[in-house]
Amino acid sequence: MFTGIVEEMGTIRQIKKGRASAVLTIAAEKVLEDAKIGDSIAVNGICLTVTSLGGGTFTADVMHETLRRTAFSRLAPGVRVNLERAMAADGRFGGHIVAGHVDGVGIITELRRDDNAIWYTFRADSGVLRYIVEKGSITVDGISLTVANVGETTFSISAIPHTVAQTVLQDRKKGDPVNLETDIIGKYVEKLLYAGAPLPGEGAAGAAGPGAPEKKSSGGITREFLMKNGF
Repeated sequence: MFTGIVEEMGTIRQIKKGRASAVLTIAAEKVLEDAKIGDSIAVNGICLTVTSLGGGTFTADVMHETLRRTAFSRLAPGVRVNLERAMAADGRFGGHIVAGHVDGVGIITELRRDDNAIWYTFRADSGVLRYIVEKGSITVDGISLTVANVGETTFSISAIPHTVAQTVLQDRKKGDPVNLETDIIGKYVEKLLYAGAPLPGEGAAGAAGPGAPEKKSSGGITREFLMKNGF
């Protein structure tokens, strides 16, 4: 588990590409201070396992599924990446719960200065946007950020100078892809609340709608009870 507080920026030294996979060699300093083979390090928000260490670098395998679902395919030697070690049990929880499992790729559609801050607007798929709420948390390339605005197809964050200076946000420009991970709590709540039932807006056969009979229950809180009472 991670918190989205980037510890340092590393640099891609080498990428060995397989048929549908890759091995990354990344130069770093701070995250290597106590690193061991088998440790987890988030690279641009993606949890990777250290497979070797040496010469101020570490290597990590990237499987096909990760390349397919993330912005990793755009990496190249010399590109900087955000790095964070897995959270220590006695560490401060400075960001939010980050699993290091990317939900999708967003595209930067606008950058705008607002006094000392910079607004970044991202376009994202509806499957990702459904879990993004105003004033909630979002992970962008491994950075824990607060959502400032949510639209029908986009969302925005406002970054302070320190965050921009300490992360790869300073390298990002309009049109660039970024890794997105939504707040894990929302996904679990939805899964438990709608277990075995169609999600709102899916329109699947058998979905409960106005006038639909309520399923019998042995008592306690049900999905129908919560919906009826405004939850």
